Amino acid sequence: MDEARFGRMNRPRPCWAPKGVRPEVAVQLVREFTYLYGAVCPHDGSSFFLVLPSPDRTCFQIFLNALAKKFQRYHLLVVIDGAPSHRDASLRVPTHTTLLRLPPYAPELNPAENIWDEIREKFFGNIALKSMEAVDAKLNNAVLYCSKNKAIIKSIASFPYITASL
Repeated sequence: MDEARFGRMNRPRPCWAPKGVRPEVAVQLVREFTYLYGAVCPHDGSSFFLVLPSPDRTCFQIFLNALAKKFQRYHLLVVIDGAPSHRDASLRVPTHTTLLRLPPYAPELNPAENIWDEIREKFFGNIALKSMEAVDAKLNNAVLYCSKNKAIIKSIASFPYITASL
């Protein structure tokens, strides 16, 4: 599980163009953001996402509750990083959920981190969005893409140390 910031501030990415043509890429510095919370299963490629307004304890609690409700017939092992909202003492972890904190400064151990790269490349590459509604529409398309392409999610999230423990 992880959360990532998406918004109207974009960063140019490498792209292909015909030889001798310099591609033009729109760039903007509008500081409007929303957050995509997501959890993926490396075993079968299933995923769960919510778009929420901030990376705080309240939004993390909403995400945990919704995740637990969606997968209520399973015991969930949710791998989290050391974000302040994940360490809040007032957090109420659902009964069939266990939180496993990653060591500090080790985001590469979290399979969800690579999902954000996939979404940014496929849906946010070299575009300048005119509104937050457009950002939300792109995120909704990304969520649909992830939920329909379990094999891709599994290939991205199935780290060897995880699959060896299944």
